[in-house]
Amino acid sequence: MTASALALAPCRRCRSPLELGDLLCAVCGIGTPSALQNVPAEARATILRCGGCGAAVSYSAEAQAARCAFCTAEMKPEQPTDPLEKAESFLPFVVDPQSAQGALHRWLGSLGWFRPSDLAKTASLVGLRPLYWTAWIVDATALVSWTADSNAGSRNADWAPHAGQTPMTFAGILVPATRGLSHAECQSLTRYFDLASARPGPAAPAQTTTECFGVQRSAARAIVSDAVHATAIERLQRGHIPGSRTRNVKASIVLSGLVTRRMALPTYVLAYEYKGTVYRALVHGQNVQGVFGKAPYDIGKILLVVGGVILAVVLLIVVLSALG
Repeated sequence: MTASALALAPCRRCRSPLELGDLLCAVCGIGTPSALQNVPAEARATILRCGGCGAAVSYSAEAQAARCAFCTAEMKPEQPTDPLEKAESFLPFVVDPQSAQGALHRWLGSLGWFRPSDLAKTASLVGLRPLYWTAWIVDATALVSWTADSNAGSRNADWAPHAGQTPMTFAGILVPATRGLSHAECQSLTRYFDLASARPGPAAPAQTTTECFGVQRSAARAIVSDAVHATAIERLQRGHIPGSRTRNVKASIVLSGLVTRRMALPTYVLAYEYKGTVYRALVHGQNVQGVFGKAPYDIGKILLVVGGVILAVVLLIVVLSALG
């Protein structure tokens, strides 16, 4: 049986798909056949782990003292104890490197009055790296039992208790598995991806780095389950709970189906220099509107505004004292 066939073998009790390395079914908890617990040797590999941000990429003997595509720190070989997660599908790069550079300069010129006036013109690009970062795409069905307080039916009190059950279907929940990007950066990038464009192999510029999954299988299930739970809480607050105000929302989830896909997502990591300081920015690999990062402030403008506010307060105090 091939590795892909093993990964899709159904649970003998609930028929939910099992994955390589699963000891228990994620839905009903029954033990899996021993064949599924024996992960093929090629699933274990030496990786390069960044000593700075913790990102990981597959190890190549030709890459000596490689630099991290996320933060440029030196990467060192590491042998994982768990099977190494790899992406099984890739979103194609739609934005080319020249367009990514143009998007960065447009973003620098749109940051507002408190930034240096010459930022977009003076900033110089010192590095541009296309990379694939990793995430799980989760589809699930579940029965959600919930309790909450809301203002519905509270009468003379502020809150009234409520409870209920509702079936939910979850499709395309994106759970970041990267250690090279922060959670906030992943959240900013996520809404621009076209998950329907996924393909079996990469479609990317030359010298694109592909990240391995930063979280090993032993911790992956808990992260996926937490993401499903968080999504269920959000949905409950958007319409399932009566009333216009809620608090103490609690949910218990019983899964009836769970499928996870391992996906690589395209992004550019850019480094630019302004007056001797280097800053990092991200440009979305599928949409030039998705630009995020750090940029300097103009201290002189900030001090000018603060001084103006202080002067206005002093003048107001003088006027009020004169009138009094």
